[in-house]
Amino acid sequence: MMAQLIDRRQLKAQMKEMLRCAQVSPRGMTCLYLALTLVLNLADSFLSALGTGLLGTFVSILTGLMGMVLTCGYVLYCMAIRRGERAEYLTLFDGFSFVGKVILLNIVIYLFTLLWTMLFVIPGIIAAYRYRFALYNLYENPGIGVMEALEMSKQQTLGYKGQLFMLDLSYLGWHLLGSVAGFVQLAYIYSVIFQNLSVYIADPALVYSIYLPMPVGLQILIGSVWPLLVALFYLPVYQCTELGYFDIAKRTSGVGRDAAPTMSDGPDSGWGGF
Repeated sequence: MMAQLIDRRQLKAQMKEMLRCAQVSPRGMTCLYLALTLVLNLADSFLSALGTGLLGTFVSILTGLMGMVLTCGYVLYCMAIRRGERAEYLTLFDGFSFVGKVILLNIVIYLFTLLWTMLFVIPGIIAAYRYRFALYNLYENPGIGVMEALEMSKQQTLGYKGQLFMLDLSYLGWHLLGSVAGFVQLAYIYSVIFQNLSVYIADPALVYSIYLPMPVGLQILIGSVWPLLVALFYLPVYQCTELGYFDIAKRTSGVGRDAAPTMSDGPDSGWGGF
């Protein structure tokens, strides 16, 4: 079958209505997910700021891996919402039951995308969209292999890469809003350093301790909290909408678990994509 042209606005509206009817609060689940993510980010940032060497590197890797597993649990929760099932808060930790595959697939996707990016930026972007559904395939069916999940995603994203790009583009405003605090902090820090360049060259720590009004730790905290606070307002709809694309791609490609139409897929409004 050919790719279906998805009515993005209608699908978003359907997902908002579905989230309002969820048995376990999407806002509550998202708060828990983002709060745990914040803890991991703060642990990584504070140790990096302290320059703890090997310990900091170990904690950075550990927090990154734990973040992958928590993301898996959050997606599983959103999948349950789309199926009309109840998913408790502990669903957030379900990824630990197949943590090895989750981590391995994330690493493989990163390496493959990096290799394509080394050829040129555009092939790297296309590769990222080519593997977009690989993790979803694994989350739905932990019994499949890593390479099988990647191959399924290649087939499912045929004709949908452009539409997925437009979906991401429709949330660009939210991402920019989430970056505001970081941009403001960086601009202020660099302006202070420029104004006190001679002092900074002699003793960088002195500039941070005397000329910056807030401790570095507080700056890290603000920079970490703001983007997650913004994500609280759009993440559930975005994630469920993307899963809607995934379900439609499974149906039109005939590849994937339960590759059949669902009530939330939306009507066929034409054909297209690349």
